[in-house]
Amino acid sequence: MQPRIKFNNKKYSDFVSDLKQSVNSYFETNKISKYGDYRMVIKTVCMLSLYIVPYFLIMFAHFSEGIMLLMCVLMGTGLAGIGFSIAHDALHSAYSRNEKVNRFLGMTMNFVGANDYMWKIKHNIKHHTFTNIYEKDEDLSVVKFLRLSPNAPYRKVHRFQHIVAFFAYSLLSLSWVFYTDYNKIFRYKDNTHPRKEIIKLLAFKVFYYTYILVLPLVFLPIVWWKVLLGFVVMHLVGGFIITIVFQLAHVIEDTAHPEAEESGLVDNAWIVHQMETTANFAVRNPVITWFVGGLNFQVEHHLFPQVCSIHYPAISRIVENVAQKHQIAYYNKHTFLGAISSHYRTLRKFGHSRS
Repeated sequence: MQPRIKFNNKKYSDFVSDLKQSVNSYFETNKISKYGDYRMVIKTVCMLSLYIVPYFLIMFAHFSEGIMLLMCVLMGTGLAGIGFSIAHDALHSAYSRNEKVNRFLGMTMNFVGANDYMWKIKHNIKHHTFTNIYEKDEDLSVVKFLRLSPNAPYRKVHRFQHIVAFFAYSLLSLSWVFYTDYNKIFRYKDNTHPRKEIIKLLAFKVFYYTYILVLPLVFLPIVWWKVLLGFVVMHLVGGFIITIVFQLAHVIEDTAHPEAEESGLVDNAWIVHQMETTANFAVRNPVITWFVGGLNFQVEHHLFPQVCSIHYPAISRIVENVAQKHQIAYYNKHTFLGAISSHYRTLRKFGHSRS
């Protein structure tokens, strides 16, 4: 049995105190709520429309098959946008100060085929607590043919991962819809799953399969395999967008992959650990920032996950200044293409080196 991971939060206490005080002061001085505002409402309407409108156009507008396929691409983009810009903030309780609103909007995750409850375990607990710690952060062990950490076992198949990975990323949302959520019910044995959550998972899965597959197969005047093709294309687009954004924040050249001591101790403050294992990218690109729900400001998100993403650009300047003052790492230099290049080089390095 592996020891429980612990962080040495006595280290860097001056930095931690200064950082929290500075960010809190920003909100208090400017009398700004840490939660979302009208901008989140507008974004919510846009992302849901990007997913729902193409669906209804496919079902009722009698478009050509080529246009229907294009609608599926738009739905895949909307699927990613719902995950980034609605569900993610809501499931971190950052969208609204009203937790009922957060729970309701968090269920948009279920609407697009995944499950909010299992996501919170995997993402909020496993990933956010143990970022880039192999065997604890599940984002590092998605599949065995990808080596996303230098601490993972090396296999010969990893030599090709810098090529294979970008295709494999597209399969993420398909995996969540048909396999991952069900698998996690049995894998997370350290969690006693409430019966209502299991019932909700199964009910939403049936609802999703019905509207996304059964109804098109029954009512659309096209052969069955073209319906399935559109469904797969939608998920390939959505899965790739979602996965690449998260990988660019943690698996690039700058970020660290610490190992715990035999006792389970990570000899670092948790906040500093987050900064050393996380990177920002494309922070000067307002379109990317808007679409990905501020997740290109991953440093700020990991430090303050219960602050709404619309505030990340503003507090990033505070975080960077405090980090420089205390000589703490702050990774914030890549453009979007630069981050992809860095990720590619990291995959190649991990695939050709045992360390």
